[in-house]
Amino acid sequence: MREEGWIALYRGIVPGLFLVSHGAIQFTAYEELRKVLIDLKSGKNTEKSGSSDTPLNSFDYAALGASSKIVAMLLSYPFQVIRARLQQRPCNEGVPRYMDSLHVVKDTARFEGLRGFYRGITPNLLKNVPAASITFIVYENVLNLLKSARRKH
Repeated sequence: MREEGWIALYRGIVPGLFLVSHGAIQFTAYEELRKVLIDLKSGKNTEKSGSSDTPLNSFDYAALGASSKIVAMLLSYPFQVIRARLQQRPCNEGVPRYMDSLHVVKDTARFEGLRGFYRGITPNLLKNVPAASITFIVYENVLNLLKSARRKH
């Protein structure tokens, strides 16, 4: 606060708000890919997708979780880059390198191109994709366990 003032506390809030959509993108992609995989495995057409008796196993859930995480990261990662660049400490003169989100977008596109918006995505994928796979394996198996326990009663 002493060095940058109140505004520094809120720097990056706009791209941060867009990042809220990451989970929604991931779950939407997961459900849509799940329907396609069920249809492929059961040999049905796409009109009757998503039946409750799924022919999927833990490997399928892992692949679906990983794929949906990759889709969500590809769509939302540029907002993480924009936010991170906005939140950088100012240079020696105390002047921030970027003034706002639009400034980040313009400079990144101009000097680095599309690749600049995905800088650092590989370690992020290596960290988050396996976690998403495990999460969806656990989620689906617990859900199936609860459904089978409910049918018995």
